[in-house]
Amino acid sequence: MVSRLAAGDATVNQLAEPYPMTLQAVYKHLKVLEEAGVVSRPPGPQPRPVRLEAEVFDLMDKWIERYRRRAEERHRRLDAVLVAMNEEEGVA
Repeated sequence: MVSRLAAGDATVNQLAEPYPMTLQAVYKHLKVLEEAGVVSRPPGPQPRPVRLEAEVFDLMDKWIERYRRRAEERHRRLDAVLVAMNEEEGVA
């Protein structure tokens, strides 16, 4: 559904088309995505378009990048410790 919305807004029926699931199940999926801030639907009568909130992905990307850098730093420190251990074993 997120991939479909990346191409443009769609109604719930349009989002449900390719899936062998009930509209109720699609609404449940959309509710989770709405609560996460990934999609939005304007108030008003049906059919309402579902819109992908692309800014959320920018925020997630920044968050992931921050933790990726931290993990890489930890791996560099671990590599340095392992190299030092191997050097000590070679000297002994």
